Amino acid sequence: MSALAPSPLAIVDAEPLPRQEEVLTDAALAFVAELHRQFTPRRDELLARRAERRAEIARTSTLDFLPETAAVREDDSWKVAPAPAALNDRRVEITGPTDRKMTINALNSGAKVWLADFEDASAPTWENVVLGQLNLTDAYERRIDFTDERSGKSYALKGADELATVVMRPRGWHLDERHLQVEGRAVPGALVDFGLYFFHNAKRLIELGKGPYFYLPKTESYLEARLWNDIFVFAQDYVGIPQGTVRATVLIETITAAYQMEEILYELRDHASGLNAGRWDYLFSIVKNFRDGGSKFVLPDRNLVTMTAPFMRAYTELLVRTCHKRGAHAIGGMAAFIPSRRDAEVNKVAFEKVANDKDREAGDGFDGSWVAHPDLVPIAMKSFDAVLGDKPNQKDRLREDVSVAPGDLIAIDSLDAKPTYDGLVNAVQVGIRYIEAWLRGLGAVAIFNLMEDAATAEISRSQIWQWINAGVVFETGETATADLARKVAAEELAAIREEIGDEAFASGKWQQAHDLLLQVSLDADYADFLTLPAYEQLR
Repeated sequence: MSALAPSPLAIVDAEPLPRQEEVLTDAALAFVAELHRQFTPRRDELLARRAERRAEIARTSTLDFLPETAAVREDDSWKVAPAPAALNDRRVEITGPTDRKMTINALNSGAKVWLADFEDASAPTWENVVLGQLNLTDAYERRIDFTDERSGKSYALKGADELATVVMRPRGWHLDERHLQVEGRAVPGALVDFGLYFFHNAKRLIELGKGPYFYLPKTESYLEARLWNDIFVFAQDYVGIPQGTVRATVLIETITAAYQMEEILYELRDHASGLNAGRWDYLFSIVKNFRDGGSKFVLPDRNLVTMTAPFMRAYTELLVRTCHKRGAHAIGGMAAFIPSRRDAEVNKVAFEKVANDKDREAGDGFDGSWVAHPDLVPIAMKSFDAVLGDKPNQKDRLREDVSVAPGDLIAIDSLDAKPTYDGLVNAVQVGIRYIEAWLRGLGAVAIFNLMEDAATAEISRSQIWQWINAGVVFETGETATADLARKVAAEELAAIREEIGDEAFASGKWQQAHDLLLQVSLDADYADFLTLPAYEQLR
């Protein structure tokens, strides 16, 4: 008996958007519905497996490389597929959401790659989900322009050979898209973002000499990578393009994935492009997984955990070694600084920090790195040019000197730094300010001269939660308690009202953001992702 045709997708509780019919075509929705029918049950099983593994970590307070996949790690014969020409030189990548202005600026930035983000730098409003897709297609069709209403400045694309290569990042597996449903069941946001983008652009990108390239976020295991690989195989057959056209770079931004890097590359080997070291989500994942592990797992202020911390060095050096052993690109972390046009001294200090960070990454063997602002592209480019010269990458540098034991990746107590009262204040400040913007539909937000995204809010609320539950005593003599967090949050809310005025305060979502931050920071039942309860409030 032949399989029944999938139920058509229903668009639920969504105001019509201009030109949405160009994105939400019957054929594209049929493709997304088929992805949902075939792959959502496995997604659901893998989310349940995450919970089981978390429970095991709570019981043992440890992690190790997997004995059942030792053969994959020990087999030196396999490599990932060679990089396509458009992804061979990735020395600087710029990240950002897919609004119209950012699309033009990122493509024009001089970076080799633009991470076009439907995940942490984008609040998943219906408008952002649909119009972000439209903006990318318009860019490929060279029919995109933008005029800033406030400044009157106009933006247009440079020549095709000057534009960054797009690597699109869909949402993580845990998030659903409530506005697209099959028989009353919401479709995973990852399948919506991937499906619409792939269906409309795969062939178009091939004609442009590029291809459908993806960043895969929040991956926790090689089985999740296997699911993506099966999706790629199905999707390429569905639209009729050659197998291996898709390329995927996986963010190693969870502590469990750090123990499965080789296995993740192996599962995606015909479609793998590389791995990326993501800092804030990685720290968030450590707190989330080891929150029952006692004082030795308590992280200090987030800004005191630099990439030179021993356990972070172990993570990044293992990533470079793993990638180069298997012929994949190793991509470094984010330079989140936002230049100030009003304070040259602030810029000078920050540019030096960015240059030092990128010098270290290039020196460690990374093939490229991330920045969040076009002004940082030349700084990062200089660091990698100095090491790479005319070479597109340094995958020939195998880093066989690197040896990482299982315990090295979770040696949090190797840090001398301790949580501080100012760190608590900063976590509350950044948490409230970011969540307020997210609830208004903004996912990438400049706060205190740093470009922050959802990962920032996750580490902020996780640290508040961890410090309270660990009974941390600050240098002031005060103990981290729920009451202290409420006091700091109330003071911050009052300070924001004073800073922006009553009218702007009332028109924003400040009280809502304050309440949500305290909810996810103080609840005894730790929420797996802040964005899950936040999405319920996103309108």
